[in-house]
Amino acid sequence: MVGGFPMFRLIASALAVTALALPASAWGKTGHRIVGEVATTYLSEPAATAIEDVLGPEGLAEASDWPDYMRSNPDSFWRSEANPWHYVTIPEGQTYADVTPPANGDAITALANFRATVLDPAASLEERQLALRFIVHLVGDLQQPLHAGNGTDRGGNWVDVVFFEEMSNLHEVWDEKLIQYEELSYTEWANWLVQKITPADLGEWGAATPGQWADESAAIRDTIYPESEILSYDYAYMARPILNQQMSKGGVRLAAYLNAMFEPVPETE
Repeated sequence: MVGGFPMFRLIASALAVTALALPASAWGKTGHRIVGEVATTYLSEPAATAIEDVLGPEGLAEASDWPDYMRSNPDSFWRSEANPWHYVTIPEGQTYADVTPPANGDAITALANFRATVLDPAASLEERQLALRFIVHLVGDLQQPLHAGNGTDRGGNWVDVVFFEEMSNLHEVWDEKLIQYEELSYTEWANWLVQKITPADLGEWGAATPGQWADESAAIRDTIYPESEILSYDYAYMARPILNQQMSKGGVRLAAYLNAMFEPVPETE
C-alpha cells in the first residue's frame, strides 16, 4: 500500500496515462490472423485470384495485422491520419446511423474508401496493396466490441483491470489477453471455428452491412464492462463464446465483403 492506495492501482493509472499517446489495436496479431484464416476458407475463386494479383503470396492471415504493425512507423500518416480509421464511436443507446462520422473518418468510412481504391484501375499496385490490407484489418476491427467505442473511455483503454494478477485495461484484455489465455495458435483456433460455422451462419452473417456489424459490437460492448476490476476465470468463461462468435462472424463477413468486391461483372449483349 502507498498512502492507502494499492500499488497495482498506482501502476495501472500510470499505464492508462501512457496509453493516451498509444493507438489501440483490435484482436491483437492472433485474433486478426484468426479472422483472416477463417475468411480464406470461404473466398470465391474470383476473389482468391484477385487477392493474389494484389498481394502475391501474402495471404489474408499475414495481411490482417499489417496496419497495426505500421502504426509504429514514425510517418505522420500512420501516427495521426490513419489512427481514427480503426474504430467507430457509437454512444450508448444509439446506432451507427444516428451518429455523424468525424471529419477525419472512422473504420466504416475508411472501409468504403479503401474498397474504391482497390477497384480503381488507375491506382498503383502499392496503393491497392495498402488498401486491401486495410480492408482485411478493418473488417476484423469492427467485430471487436470495444472498437465500437462509447466515446467516454477510449474503447475501454481507460478502464483499469487486473487480469489473472496482471495489470491491464479492458481494451487490452479483449484485444489480446483473453485470446492468449486459451493458448491456441491462430490456425488451431480458426480450424475449430470453421468446423462449427453452418450454411445458415454464412447466409445470415454475410448479408449484414458494416453499420450492422458496428451496431452488434456496440450492443455486446455494453454487456462486457466488469463489475470488479479483478478479472479471472469467471470473466474468461463469459468471454470465450463472444470471442468465438465475433471472430467467426469476422471471417465470414470478410470473405463475403471480398467476394462481393471481386464478383465478375456480368457481360451485356
